[in-house]
Amino acid sequence: MKAEKTFQEWQNAHNMPDYLQEQLAKLSQDPKWIADAFGQDINFGTAGMRGRLEPGTNRINLYTIGRVTEGLARLIDEKGDKAQKRGVVISFDSRYHSREFAEHAAQILGAHNIHVYLFDDLRPTPELSFAVRYLHSYAGINITASHNAKQYNGYKVYGADGAQMGPEDAERVFNYSQKVTDIFTVNTAPVAQLRAQGILQLIGEDIDEAYLAELKTVNVNAKLIEQNADRLTIIYTPLHGTGKILYERAFRQNGFSKVIPVPSQAIIDPEFPTTKKPNPEYRDVFDPGIKLANEKNADLIIATDPDADRMGACVRTKDGGFQVLTGNQIATLMIYYLLVNLKNNGQLISDYELITSIVSSSMPLKIADDFGIKTKSVLTGFKFIGEEIDRMNKMHDGKFLMGFEESYGYLFKPFARDKDAMQGALMFAEVASYYASRNMTVLDGLSEIWQKYGTSYEITQAIEMPGIGGQKKMAELMAKLRSENLQQINGIPVVKIQDFLKQQESNEDGTKPMRDLPKSNVLKYFLADETWLALRPSGTEPVIKAYVGVNKPDIATAHEAAESYQKALAKLLK
Repeated sequence: MKAEKTFQEWQNAHNMPDYLQEQLAKLSQDPKWIADAFGQDINFGTAGMRGRLEPGTNRINLYTIGRVTEGLARLIDEKGDKAQKRGVVISFDSRYHSREFAEHAAQILGAHNIHVYLFDDLRPTPELSFAVRYLHSYAGINITASHNAKQYNGYKVYGADGAQMGPEDAERVFNYSQKVTDIFTVNTAPVAQLRAQGILQLIGEDIDEAYLAELKTVNVNAKLIEQNADRLTIIYTPLHGTGKILYERAFRQNGFSKVIPVPSQAIIDPEFPTTKKPNPEYRDVFDPGIKLANEKNADLIIATDPDADRMGACVRTKDGGFQVLTGNQIATLMIYYLLVNLKNNGQLISDYELITSIVSSSMPLKIADDFGIKTKSVLTGFKFIGEEIDRMNKMHDGKFLMGFEESYGYLFKPFARDKDAMQGALMFAEVASYYASRNMTVLDGLSEIWQKYGTSYEITQAIEMPGIGGQKKMAELMAKLRSENLQQINGIPVVKIQDFLKQQESNEDGTKPMRDLPKSNVLKYFLADETWLALRPSGTEPVIKAYVGVNKPDIATAHEAAESYQKALAKLLK
């Protein structure tokens, strides 16, 4: 068996770090673990990979990181001397082994005579995206598992535009990595040697200052902030991660001085001891912040995940409790505020464009349409939002206003081309200032929007399919759903189906092609009661993402309906 043969190769490997040897000895008593860890190579999905920090070809470790980096190095070698000189920017987060993996990647690239810009310490993911653009490098590497639990780490590859690498080059990186015959002997060069040769260059505060200068441009109404920011006390948590590096300077320079960090979560710690999973969509990550907010009489808590690309918020309710907002609700508040501000200042023009993903809320699109600006829905993955920004810039047919995904990702200024929690935090603080200026809470503002446009509510569920058979099971389930051509879900008729893999749309009038987006393994259903549902296998995790969006007269009815539809989707995926 392939798993047994590969497992033996790992057992016989020389110079393996002690911690990996110890893990291998401990875990090798479990035949199921051997089959999963060595039975296949780790999936290289949306321009990267993510997995458990363990030995094995289907895991994240020094050797799987090294193999993919060797693949990237060979791609850059193929592009020639100019690409080598432009080089690669490398950053990392607060997770176990992140710095080690980053330095290992630098040593591999340096051995190919590829210039490396290595951050001197952990930094936010969006700063890596910015640095790639700022330094005009050929590519970027980010060692991070974003909001996953402590047992995970990952590897993302960025292209020269600062967005995650496009499908064509990403596939070439993967194909080159598969040609590495011995992952234990990938050629490296010592860091000291590379620095002496000028091949490896440390970066840090120089990029921080440039990035902060751009962050200063994110907020749109300085006068509003000046007059009302003191009315807000903001509790902030970096969830033990990279947001801590810059948050204080970013908030202060933009006029928000009453920002209090959560002490227990402001400690850089790969254990993430205050939460099982450092994801700002979960209530438990806000518990320490809620306690502090009650002590400080604060109404707003902002959280950024460990690599600071996702931003979440928790706001006080009328009964004195706290409610975690969904990513779609945050986006709804932001786009409404931006458009109201533009209109009030006489700056609203139809060229502005809102970009979102096909699985995000329809409410921001409804608001944008009401204000007369353009909208564009793209595939999931912020690189597709980046591609639309580039297209607008080249064609001169639009002006970027905002991009967002339901998974707590936001972008307002395209100096970064990935979701940016620092930008999101600053904009949400301004939104709160706007409502404070009207003696309203953020939830009052959301209710005002619902009264005007109807109540929408969305739920996203990740249905896990782990193990070596997980990918196969996901493929089989999606194929089964395509063959069934569902006529109803939860008793409500299906009026339209969009299949983004077949690139076709079906309704009672027949089937027509959908050619405006690349192929993607996504099915989206539209029902007779204005509900939409979507299913998408993740590109980086062994899960199928199930999305539900409803439109109802009030929030209680919307909650109930969304939950009911999620249960119906879960049954379909059994």
